[in-house]
Amino acid sequence: MATTAPLLKISHLQKRFGKFQALKNIDFEIYPGEVFGFIGPNGAGKSTTIRVLLGILKASGGSATIFGQDVWQKSVAIHRRIAYVPGDVYLWPNLSGGEIIDLFLKMNGAKHSATTDALIKEFGLDPRKKARTYSKGNRQKVALIAAFSTPADFYIFDEPTSGLDPLNEQTFQEHVLQLKAQGKSVLLSSHILSEVEKMCDRIGIIREGTIVETGTLAEMRHLTRTTIEVQTVQPLTKLASLPGVHGLTSKHGENHMSLAVDADQLSAVMSYLTAQQLVTLTSTPPTLEDLFMRYYESPNDARANDGK
Repeated sequence: MATTAPLLKISHLQKRFGKFQALKNIDFEIYPGEVFGFIGPNGAGKSTTIRVLLGILKASGGSATIFGQDVWQKSVAIHRRIAYVPGDVYLWPNLSGGEIIDLFLKMNGAKHSATTDALIKEFGLDPRKKARTYSKGNRQKVALIAAFSTPADFYIFDEPTSGLDPLNEQTFQEHVLQLKAQGKSVLLSSHILSEVEKMCDRIGIIREGTIVETGTLAEMRHLTRTTIEVQTVQPLTKLASLPGVHGLTSKHGENHMSLAVDADQLSAVMSYLTAQQLVTLTSTPPTLEDLFMRYYESPNDARANDGK
């Protein structure tokens, strides 16, 4: 992947609104055929970053390019090759859902196709109803159907599944994976960690306008802990004194414990447990949620790890 030129490249991107600095230092790339997860809570700077990429806001510093073109100077040319779905879609109230889908497609230089009809059916949208009657979920469906019907090179989704039921969330995920299989690139901004974990090749975590970590989930797991529940024949008297052991709790005496272990100490801890004659052992690998919460529950830890 590193030998291919990135489709999107952001370097030291900054955005100020008066005295407030919404984006302090944003750096990441997205490569062809890659689904990139952009995660962080509301107010962290996800939507501001996306508005800069779309040429809606002008950056205060740094640079951002899509297809090798500056996002502010070449926004019109870039827009011809991208599809975008915001987190809250506003529609023309007197037009029907079907009319709006066709209008979106026409604006993107595309046409209503058999794919569009299939998507309307899959998402369970009634295209004959006026937009003013639609729930938030149905407004999202209109935008998603139009986006997935558009033969773009790059898809930007900003909290796209807010308001969708679990079945439609699954439909969305399936179509993102189809785009990936076709070699398309996707930027998915989300706070639904399970969604990101299922689909994304790499992840960027944003905290207070700064990217604090990027990488694959496998690469990031060195920052998180494996949870272990173990029962042994011999008592686990020395377990508490081993490096990398956290949250040690006795289940039933000194032979049955639950604990969390730092990744770099896992081998040593497992060797000790094995020497005490294992009866049962269950281990749970760290999740994206563990990593995410590390940055949002422990700001000092996060700052210590910034940029690593």
